[in-house]
Amino acid sequence: MEEPNNINDSKYLRANQRVTELKKFYGRCLRGLLAIVVVAIINYYLNEWSHPWFLWVVFGVGLGIALKAIKLFGIGGLFGRDWERRKIRELMDKDEW
Repeated sequence: MEEPNNINDSKYLRANQRVTELKKFYGRCLRGLLAIVVVAIINYYLNEWSHPWFLWVVFGVGLGIALKAIKLFGIGGLFGRDWERRKIRELMDKDEW
């Protein structure tokens, strides 16, 4: 009887961890968008788009969010979730270390 509870508990913990990661990611996206808007407004009031330096902020925030999305959603497949699962299974099967 305990085994199904353990399976359900581990599924719940993994799902809970995933929801927490998604919540942090969406919060990061919202904060990044807010930062871009604030910096764009400051840029407009200082020089009315004659020198659009706020685009550097857009580039930096966009790059940070893109890298986090790659890590979170496993886009690219090099070291995504599938790779982690395969590597864990491989090490568990070896059981030499």
